[in-house]
Amino acid sequence: MNDKYIRQMKKGVLDMLVLKLLETEQKYGYQLISELKEKSGELFILKEGTLYPILYRLEDDGLVESCWSSPKGKQMARKYYQITEQGRTALEEIGQLWIQMCDGIRQIMEGKQ
Repeated sequence: MNDKYIRQMKKGVLDMLVLKLLETEQKYGYQLISELKEKSGELFILKEGTLYPILYRLEDDGLVESCWSSPKGKQMARKYYQITEQGRTALEEIGQLWIQMCDGIRQIMEGKQ
């Protein structure tokens, strides 16, 4: 399949997936990349250059906030991201929209009306 179509489809859902992964606990960037890869069966394999602009945009929009951890032993400080209440509301709305879109797409693809 043409990679262009795959990239376009994936791009439209990344914000929603990042918010979903942050729904239960704060995470740092590499952790998000790893979980997206693992939980999607390697469908979503992101590079840092793809993830961080998403996180910065979500932060600018007030949907996530970040804080630095204190370095412990040999571990470096990490920047953690967590979802805000506004982000939780947005995730709920985006999730509902996603369900509606999937239903509409399914009806078209299956030739239903």
